[in-house]
Amino acid sequence: MRWVAAVLFALLLSTTVHAQTTPSAQPKIDDLVRLLQDPDVRAWLESQKPKSATAPPSTSAAPASDLEDWDNQTRSRIRTVISAIPRIPTEIAAASARTRADAMSHGYAPVMAIFAVLVAIGAAAEQLFLRIRAVRFAKAPGAFAAAGAKLLPVVIFALVIGVIFFAFDWPPLARITLLVYLIAFVAYRFLAVFAVFCVDNDRLLWRVRLFMGILALAIATRSLGTPLGVDPTVTMAISYCLSVVLLLIGVEAIWRTSTKSRVIKGALTLFLVALWVLWCLNLKGLVWIGIYALILPGILKAVGRSIEGAISSEDGSHQSRVRTIFLVRGSRAVVIAIAAGWLAVVWQFNPDSVAHQDPTLTAIFYGLLKSVVVLLVADLIWHITRGFIDDKLQTFSADPSAHGGEAASQHRIATLLPIFKNALAVFVLAATVLTVLAQLGVQIGPLIAGAGIFGVALGFGSQTLVKDVISGIFYMLDDAFRVGEYIQSGSYKGTVESFSLRSVRLRHHRGPIFTVPFGSLGAVQNMSRDWVIDKFMLRVPFNTDVAKVKKLVKGVGAELLADEELGPFIIETVKMKGVEQIGDFGMEISFAFTTAPGHQSMIRRRAYTMIRDVFMANGIEFATPTVQVGGEEKAAAVAAASATVTAAKAEQAKAAMPEG
Repeated sequence: MRWVAAVLFALLLSTTVHAQTTPSAQPKIDDLVRLLQDPDVRAWLESQKPKSATAPPSTSAAPASDLEDWDNQTRSRIRTVISAIPRIPTEIAAASARTRADAMSHGYAPVMAIFAVLVAIGAAAEQLFLRIRAVRFAKAPGAFAAAGAKLLPVVIFALVIGVIFFAFDWPPLARITLLVYLIAFVAYRFLAVFAVFCVDNDRLLWRVRLFMGILALAIATRSLGTPLGVDPTVTMAISYCLSVVLLLIGVEAIWRTSTKSRVIKGALTLFLVALWVLWCLNLKGLVWIGIYALILPGILKAVGRSIEGAISSEDGSHQSRVRTIFLVRGSRAVVIAIAAGWLAVVWQFNPDSVAHQDPTLTAIFYGLLKSVVVLLVADLIWHITRGFIDDKLQTFSADPSAHGGEAASQHRIATLLPIFKNALAVFVLAATVLTVLAQLGVQIGPLIAGAGIFGVALGFGSQTLVKDVISGIFYMLDDAFRVGEYIQSGSYKGTVESFSLRSVRLRHHRGPIFTVPFGSLGAVQNMSRDWVIDKFMLRVPFNTDVAKVKKLVKGVGAELLADEELGPFIIETVKMKGVEQIGDFGMEISFAFTTAPGHQSMIRRRAYTMIRDVFMANGIEFATPTVQVGGEEKAAAVAAASATVTAAKAEQAKAAMPEG
């Protein structure tokens, strides 16, 4: 609004200057310039100067510092404002009379009557729009319905009064007055809508709206001071009076609506008073920093909550994490960037501030604002990238037995993404720190050179660490193992759970975790890649029909393939390979099958059970070691063994009987 008034005033001022320098005045100006260049005239002007003006300045009078100039200007402004307060009613009445006379002289009604008519027409169009679109708003999702039901009518209101305003050729004073107050009123309407989303306390909400309304009125009134011919000191006095009203509203809201303790209420009151004092002292940069500290956290929470609600209610399904992060953190970043940009505008258009007159402070201030933007961009890039990586890791299958080209690619990506995330975090942090230092005026060239020298020294001093990192890089390039695979290296074995830049975490099948540096791994045996061949041997008596065993095992293999649970993981079913060797008490027959990695134990256990059942059903026994007792002592030995067994059973029965 200030920009609009300033632009209109600049256009009016340029028109006035152009009107004053008409072509009719150009010959007189040329004569005056020639007259001033005459030597006799110049000598006479020099003789008429007072001697005090030509005397050199006294060396005892030191020039005033910037701080002293600011102090003198502030004191002068305060005295001027105090002396201008009694003239406020007179100046307002005179400006109103001039505006009214200007409008009525061109055949228009008074400005306030025109303003009321425009607002009434806009309100009627707004109500008509609400009646037409009420059903559509009711059927829309919750968050968008609330935003549309409150914002779109205000947009219609602004468009209608804007079209009517630009359709008529208003008188000059009436035009600028209507334009500024209509802009202020529309801005108040939009701010009141946003206040509904940011403030959830009804008692506080109407106070916030009252504060915004008086603030819009104060800004509009101050912007109209110069175009309407009001004394600038009176305009400043009006601003100070309205600022006191705003301060009282804020203090009253703290003590009436807040549920915090009296200590916190008193601290907030002192904080508001301090902000008002800083504003009176023309330290507007500090004022806005204090305002941001007071309201910006609540605004950021409200914006994030609104965006999340809109996303969740869009179609009722789970949205992508990257999209949510981008919209939520991006919207917050936009709010912070707008706040930082407004601080830059306030600093630029407040040249009277004592801090503005120091080039060093100015450079630091703009460097801090640029650093805020850099931090916002870095934060957004990091969170979006981390969300993307986490989202991808959640979509990948955690089953290491999955085989095929696509599954292998997914497992390799799942292995490399955490390492990439760690490396990206280091890169973003380093780049952000260096960029922020550069924006603050620090020469980062020597820092980079020093960091290189320090890195070389660190590399010599930590060769083991460098060895671990480089070894890990080559393990990843060789695709030696991936997350979820079972590996063995020396005395370490287990399932790969995660990586860091220098080590791998292995989960043993019994539970313990090994954290093994890459430099200590050596040769790695991967037990979860592509396929697994499992072999086992069974002992049967010497008189067993081997052909019958082969036929029975073939049926077992076919039954395993038909199993819905195990069949998909069997590449080659159980087969008998033949007699492996002849033992002391039977033949050893070997069997083998091929499965996907990780399922061989389950399939082997099921094969054992099925083979035992089919052997028992077909009269095939397993070979067991036996002891034969020969000679004449065989009967006595059998009798002694039988007596021993009988005595043992009697002792067991006696021990099992209850006492008494």
